[in-house]
Amino acid sequence: MSELNILKLDSSQDDFAAQLDRLLAWESVSDSKVNQIVDEILMKVKAEGDAAVVEYTNRFDRMSVASMAELEMSRERLQQALDGLPAEQRQALETAAERVRTYHERQKGESWQYTEADGTMLGQQVTPMDRVGLYVPGGKASYPSSVLMNAMPAKVAGVGEIIMVVPTPAGELNELVLAAAALAGVDRVFCIGGAQAVAALAYGTETVPKVDKIVGPGNIFVATAKRAVFGAVGIDMIAGPSEILVICDGKTDPDWVAMDLFSQAEHDEDAQSILVCPDADYIDRVEQSIAKLLPTMERESIIEVSLRERAALIKVRDMAEAVEVGNRIAPEHLELSVDNPEELLPQIRHAGAIFMGRYTAEALGDYCAGPNHVLPTSGTARFSSPLGVYDFQKRSSLIYFSADGASEMGKVASVLARGESLTAHARSAEYRIKD
Repeated sequence: MSELNILKLDSSQDDFAAQLDRLLAWESVSDSKVNQIVDEILMKVKAEGDAAVVEYTNRFDRMSVASMAELEMSRERLQQALDGLPAEQRQALETAAERVRTYHERQKGESWQYTEADGTMLGQQVTPMDRVGLYVPGGKASYPSSVLMNAMPAKVAGVGEIIMVVPTPAGELNELVLAAAALAGVDRVFCIGGAQAVAALAYGTETVPKVDKIVGPGNIFVATAKRAVFGAVGIDMIAGPSEILVICDGKTDPDWVAMDLFSQAEHDEDAQSILVCPDADYIDRVEQSIAKLLPTMERESIIEVSLRERAALIKVRDMAEAVEVGNRIAPEHLELSVDNPEELLPQIRHAGAIFMGRYTAEALGDYCAGPNHVLPTSGTARFSSPLGVYDFQKRSSLIYFSADGASEMGKVASVLARGESLTAHARSAEYRIKD
């Protein structure tokens, strides 16, 4: 391994803001070639249905199937995967599933209404979506945790049917993913992936039912397809690379912090790991830990590229400025590796998930803490939230006017409608005004 030079920044530098902007810059928009390929796939699946999905699956996933029937996984097969797990794996999966379910139960929105003095009733009715599609990456990059995180909140919301798609390149199945689908109560599973799977979910085919919303992570073709079908269906988000920001007071074991930075860097070369600390000597010690521990990592080469190209060690004046920098970054994962994280919490405005205290490794959130690990990336925590039960529920406004209420509000509506020159609106309201 060549010497690893991680970018070091200091908030006292004149060009710190510009350097930070360059560090955070991430262009998630697909290039024109990817867009062209995806558009072609979407149009063909929309027009030809199952036949197009089978053709693309055979071509891209090195399969040789004759029909969609061969690509659907039975509920019995999912249960078989769950029953066949080693006891330790099954126990871990069940523990994680229960914690995720329990957490999300608290998010469930309820319908409400109130009645005014004249008998007018106003309110909101909360209903689950009928059917959602869950995209799960396949092959070696398989994440059973993603199945739980996407399917469980949909189940808690009361979604009628969950359709999962997962590519199986060259027929490679991941038993843990299938087991997680059984445990989470997924209704149907199709062994398809890529833009063709997104198209099948968005438009429906003879075999794959059309869904109301598509959730779950995927590669650039999947992300581009999700963006293209938005409007025909809902989507969760267009996710960028994984990120971690550790705000540390300089008292946590530097090996712990180095490994926390690795935990996101090992996802892929574009992942971003940042440490913010007011103690320059401590930053040096973390750098030494990184150099010491990196050769011990299975994904050493991926971590090295990620750290070299997108990581940073940032020196700030004090913890108050560390929080300021954190809010500017608006990270997907934020670790507050300090003595009293509760003191900093009110000042944190933008973060997907906040891991509080030295013992709270981000990795716990990925698997079994309970909160969702599907989080806003690339600074979008400024305006968006983790995936949750609310993403699978719809809200309808309820409006009921009594005769008296309709008469009184009809006068108000009439004035406003005539002010907008919408005479039919005005007269519709005026019909209900009492003499």
